[in-house]
Amino acid sequence: MGTVREKSKSGKRTAPELLTVLGKNGAVSKAKDPGIETETLLRIYRGMSFIRKLDERMLLMQRQGRIGFWGPTKGQEAATIASAAAFEDRDWIFPALREAGAALYRGLPLKDMFSQIFGNALDRTHGRQMPCHYSFPEGNFHAMSSVIGTQVPHAVGAAMAAKIKGDDVVMAGYLGDGATSSTDFHAAMNFAQVFRAPCVLICQNNHWAISVPLSKQTASETIAQKAVAYGMEGVRVDGNDALAVFAATRRAIEKARAGDGPTFLELVTYRVLGHSSSDDASRYRDESEVAEWEAKDPINRLRAHLDKLSAWDDELEEEMDGEIQAEIAQAVRDAEAGPPVDPETLITDVFAEVPAHLREHLDRTMRDLGA
Repeated sequence: MGTVREKSKSGKRTAPELLTVLGKNGAVSKAKDPGIETETLLRIYRGMSFIRKLDERMLLMQRQGRIGFWGPTKGQEAATIASAAAFEDRDWIFPALREAGAALYRGLPLKDMFSQIFGNALDRTHGRQMPCHYSFPEGNFHAMSSVIGTQVPHAVGAAMAAKIKGDDVVMAGYLGDGATSSTDFHAAMNFAQVFRAPCVLICQNNHWAISVPLSKQTASETIAQKAVAYGMEGVRVDGNDALAVFAATRRAIEKARAGDGPTFLELVTYRVLGHSSSDDASRYRDESEVAEWEAKDPINRLRAHLDKLSAWDDELEEEMDGEIQAEIAQAVRDAEAGPPVDPETLITDVFAEVPAHLREHLDRTMRDLGA
């Protein structure tokens, strides 16, 4: 399973192998087939395709000046969607910055997502959170944060609490390769294994922490082997192989739910576009590197497998594409029609019963605004 291996005869611990299931042209050997139901694979494929289309539309809208910011996921769709798909709905997801697709997979209404980006009255946070930083508590999806690595101890702490309560839920803690240099990461890894917290810590290693390459992030041969220092199992997975990602995550979840402790997954993938719509990645990386990874496109790889299963074809692809485009277009129209945030929420969102002196200030402000 790509687990960190024992020491070699020389006494040096060797790096974990890369777990891969999908071969060339979508083929899977019987020995490696994880037995994922076709219905699940189709849902994963649609989820991956959806966020790819979302990237295209939202980057266009950003260039048109209709939104201010967008964080793309292109190239990481399998790592995001296939890992999230392995969890049960009762499990909690503590995301980093590339897991918005997991919230959509959990049922976050697209209109709510766009309203958050616009920061209007329909936004759950009334414009007080950075764009593309969603909260979806009813889908057990914790609030996103730009603070590097903080969500990892949150996931571990929630897992420790679940264990104390006797609740057999499992927590997912996502992070990027850059977060492995944060103190929060190391503290969380230590607590997770010492207390055998029921969690799966998932590193989407996309090779770039904005402009910092992996080679300058760590001297370790792999990220997965960092688990060894904490006595934790570390598994290195081909992050562009949806089957491998799902299988490795599912195994880690089953292990955690059985009370056998946490697992650290390194999903080896690549950020094809910039860190965000504000980033020009061509200034710090070679385009030949991008081309090499585009040839390993995760959506194309899963599509090839579905073709092998006779579960998909061009007609179904065209139909799905039309449905996705229509759904996105309608949600954009609905969200853009949302009114601006009511100034009263500056106080009413803080106080259930507004104190008299603040009510006076609020009324005066509203009069000055002509409201």
